[in-house]
Amino acid sequence: MPPAHTGAPVIPGASTPSFPRPEPHSPGRPGYRRMSLALFAAGLATFALLYSTQALLPAISDGFGVTAGQASWTVSAATGALALFVLPLSALSERFGRTRMMTWSMAVAVGVGLLVPFAPSLEWLVALRAVQGAAIAGIPASAMAYLAEEVKPKALVGAIGLFVAGNSIGGMSGRLVTGWAAQAWGWRGGLAAVGAMALACAVAFLVLLPRARFFRPASLNPRAVGRTVAGHLRDPLLLRLYGIGALFMTVFGAVYTVIGYRLVDEPFSLGQGVIGSIFLIYLVGTVSSAAAGQLVARTGRRGALYLAVTTTALGLLLSLAESLVAVLLGLVLITAGFFAGHAVASSAVSRTAKTGRAQASALYQSAYYLGSSAGGTLGALAYHSAGWAATVGIALLAVLGVVSITLYGSHAARAERRIPTVAGAAR
Repeated sequence: MPPAHTGAPVIPGASTPSFPRPEPHSPGRPGYRRMSLALFAAGLATFALLYSTQALLPAISDGFGVTAGQASWTVSAATGALALFVLPLSALSERFGRTRMMTWSMAVAVGVGLLVPFAPSLEWLVALRAVQGAAIAGIPASAMAYLAEEVKPKALVGAIGLFVAGNSIGGMSGRLVTGWAAQAWGWRGGLAAVGAMALACAVAFLVLLPRARFFRPASLNPRAVGRTVAGHLRDPLLLRLYGIGALFMTVFGAVYTVIGYRLVDEPFSLGQGVIGSIFLIYLVGTVSSAAAGQLVARTGRRGALYLAVTTTALGLLLSLAESLVAVLLGLVLITAGFFAGHAVASSAVSRTAKTGRAQASALYQSAYYLGSSAGGTLGALAYHSAGWAATVGIALLAVLGVVSITLYGSHAARAERRIPTVAGAAR
């Protein structure tokens, strides 16, 4: 049977018409703006939920009659579960898609967030927070991989910086909302308020996120995933970046888990709402993370990291003063240094990994949130036993670790540059 006539003349030897390939998103295009706003909303919701109990720890301690170390598990359980689940969920995103994984993770995290205020005991609160952290695990690594696939390489650092900026505003607004809501309705009312805020962000995310155009599903093969992960763990540069992310987050987790206890005690004696407002300092992190791309362009990756750790260390030392103004200025420097360092390290992971980007980002997120859990727990224990100076000591040790890794990376880079020169001279 002859083919149906389409009405168009058939020219012998003519090539089949081809449709233009879609271009990756780049700044100035509508798709880039929608993508940025959607992931900004996702980052805002996830960080608001993930750290929703952090500003409320003194109130939770009083409500359940527990110590700072015990209450800190409401934060550490969430970040620890995230660290454990981010790798398997990133593997599922390679098979089922970045957008689908982010959507389901957001739905579960927000659903649990609406249940958390009704926890009848500390044990139940910790358990629900662990489930919430596991759900949130599907978002960060999938978002990083989505950006690496959908955004032009030159715009990647800036795009990830905007996602991290959403994280910083989420962390800030979540603590701010919970602080003032808790002052009016107790800590349970604070958690309910942040759950409602996250629900609104989830709706915005679903409406705005452009569909993935460059994702290609991979088979869900545990052995293949294992080989990909093993390959990343054998990459010296990736290992250094994972260590830097973990140590930066150790600093941040220790400082912001404990700062509420310090400010509610003498000589400051601040109220819960005022302590929540302290987290407006996160806006500094929004600026420093969004500017990370320009900083790398001017100073290079290692130069940007040196600047970030120096700023963080100065902030830690300044926070030792008994003046509220000095403590707040110290928090400004710590926040600026941390978010700049995190944006630089996380974007470097996405650019370094040529294959298995979701797994590479997931390993970074695992290290990052393990650092958060370790920092929160160790910082709280140190404060309970020896005060704020001990917490700062833990954080400064982590800063020293970042400096050591960065110095080693600089030495390794110089050694690699010398090898081709020596080989050329030998020929």
